[in-house]
Amino acid sequence: MDREEGHLQFQPAAAGTVGRGAITAIERSMLSKLLEVCGYPPIRIALWTGQEIASGDQPPIARLVIHDRGALLRMLVNPELFTGDDYSAGRIDVEGDLVGFLDSVYLGLDALPDKSAKARFLRWLNRPRPNTLAGSKANIQHHYDLGNDFYQLWLDTARMQYTCAYYPRPGMSIEEAQIAKLDHVARKLQIKPGDVVYEAGCGWGGLARHLAQNYGVAKVRAYNISQEQVKFARERTQAEGLSDRIEYVLDDYRNMDGKCDAFVSIGMLEHVGVDNYPALGDVIERVLKPGGRGLIHSIGRNRAAPMNAWIEKRIFPGAYPATLAEMMAIFEGHEFSVLDVENLRLHYAATLQAWLDRYEQHTDEIRRMYDERFVRMWRLYLAGSKASFLMGSLQLFQIVFARPRDNTVPMSREHLYPASPKPS
Repeated sequence: MDREEGHLQFQPAAAGTVGRGAITAIERSMLSKLLEVCGYPPIRIALWTGQEIASGDQPPIARLVIHDRGALLRMLVNPELFTGDDYSAGRIDVEGDLVGFLDSVYLGLDALPDKSAKARFLRWLNRPRPNTLAGSKANIQHHYDLGNDFYQLWLDTARMQYTCAYYPRPGMSIEEAQIAKLDHVARKLQIKPGDVVYEAGCGWGGLARHLAQNYGVAKVRAYNISQEQVKFARERTQAEGLSDRIEYVLDDYRNMDGKCDAFVSIGMLEHVGVDNYPALGDVIERVLKPGGRGLIHSIGRNRAAPMNAWIEKRIFPGAYPATLAEMMAIFEGHEFSVLDVENLRLHYAATLQAWLDRYEQHTDEIRRMYDERFVRMWRLYLAGSKASFLMGSLQLFQIVFARPRDNTVPMSREHLYPASPKPS
């Protein structure tokens, strides 16, 4: 028979496993505390002893397998960080719906009172790395300079976009949705022939090439501090005969100079750091012409909270998803007028599913390029990110802005939704 202790149901070890030893009273207490911190998610836990524990009364959505005592202790000390580390190392496994498991655990952790001693301790323990000039370069290279061959396996083949896609119609491929995103951005900025566009954080250069190919811009100057991405972008631009209109600058956005008709940043703000938002506003003030337009596209939150500790430490060092209120520090110092805010949260969940599907198709190649730990680490990152957008702990904001006395701004949003999609 099952034995119930509070929210937990302890089941006897399966036949042939009882020789591995039984968990102690202290370990039972640790399990209870761990599940309490996580909000008693509807899961089953299989222990190294062969014993299984059910959490709560709902049908389990997944089975968490803990292979040793040390992994249990580490999960209790720092559940966000060490669960990711030990999953990557194979000390724990998740059988069943990985996204659903993470969604339910994140919901419980998200409900942890902000002022509790545990929450304060975890915030201190998991504090992010700084985004100084040197720190930003190191943080970006940690993630984006893994090798272009790796990202080409699972991003869209047309533009290599590593940011949220846009799905205005059901059934779109990731290639179609990423091009739709680029067109959506171009319409928001009202890009026209002859414009000069500055881009802060250009990835592999897909937006710059798209604007040059489809919108007749005179010049795109795109800044990036990832050597691998800039190398790829320059080679692709030269091959497509666009080098006369696109300049990829291997430098920090803080060193921008000159003047532009449109300023755009897609997926860079997460790496800037709130303390540097006024400096970003200063850059925009310096380069944007009087009648210029701007757009910032960034992961964010509804309330201030740090990035998931494991993702910040192991995947995206220095990353921070800001609230809309925090983002206003970019605009208010120079009285930029916010014209439009759109939340593409569910579009990012769909984007991540497309990436995860392609990632799983190429795990053998990725394992040969790196190792099994890397395969598991990035699977967890993609699945955990999708779970965060589905549960609403992460948002995706697009903010359009202009100069405060620009009376040529559109009177409606009609220009954002053409009768038929623009051919690409």
